[in-house]
Amino acid sequence: MDDPELVRAAQAGDVSALGLLLARHRPGMTAVAISLLGYGHDAEDAVQEATAVALARIGDVRDPDAVGPWLRQVVRNACRMQLRTRRPLSLDDHLLSVPPSAEPDPAQLLEQHASRDWVWHALERLSPPLRLVVMLRHFSGVTAYQDIADACGVPVGTVRSRLSEARGKLCASLLATADEAYDDVTALAAVRRREVEETLVAAEQGTLAETMRAYWSPEAEFTYSNGHRSIGHDDFLRGLYQDIDDGVRGRVTNVVASQDLSICEIDLINPLENPLHCPPTVVWVQQLEAGRTSRCRLLHARRLEHTIPA
Repeated sequence: MDDPELVRAAQAGDVSALGLLLARHRPGMTAVAISLLGYGHDAEDAVQEATAVALARIGDVRDPDAVGPWLRQVVRNACRMQLRTRRPLSLDDHLLSVPPSAEPDPAQLLEQHASRDWVWHALERLSPPLRLVVMLRHFSGVTAYQDIADACGVPVGTVRSRLSEARGKLCASLLATADEAYDDVTALAAVRRREVEETLVAAEQGTLAETMRAYWSPEAEFTYSNGHRSIGHDDFLRGLYQDIDDGVRGRVTNVVASQDLSICEIDLINPLENPLHCPPTVVWVQQLEAGRTSRCRLLHARRLEHTIPA
């Protein structure tokens, strides 16, 4: 089969055609990556990332005859992203300095294509440490390597190696599981979002303890940005109630969920009289057991004094 036939078959759901198409163009994709990043792990990572993007975006190819140039352009985009992130960005820098991309992000692509549940089912097959770095890197606002390292509690080098391993396993799993049925990940994310929103509302209403018992393990472990750790709800309850008393409110902006991991991004809205009370954002990285949160790592952005108008 020539390229146009393979593209049309892949867009119709033929996973073997998609695998053959990617294998046929992998040498050209690798050559592009090496020309931009040099020989080594960075180039391999870029090709793997581009392959993952191509798996989700094959339906976007409008000209099947031009699939080769399209795949190489996907690699170039992955390489440019690597070059931008070689200077580690903090969560604050990422939010303030990186302009919105004209390209749809992976989460939007999953929403636009029926294959989103297929991709998420492949993610579920990864081990929790590998799945977490992929969810952070590709589906949340925590995309800089240093911020992912902080969210996971591991060195940056470990983040890079886990991403590389995860991408390879993810692509293999996608090609092996195309004919299976999957849960609706959109519904799962909506459930997790509702739980977090109910938690924030309960804090305002003074009923947080009851909500915590419903959604959180009584022996849940909390790790904070300053390194403090606690077991049980007491410290977390005190902190949320104190913020509420001080006039701080939270607004959920994004939730990414798999069966046993959730990433929740929350904007913290400070009172006008004390605009520096809390950092502007917090991310809850939650690990779940039997449907309830057993561990939660809270990642705060640094206070941004220079962003407050005089």
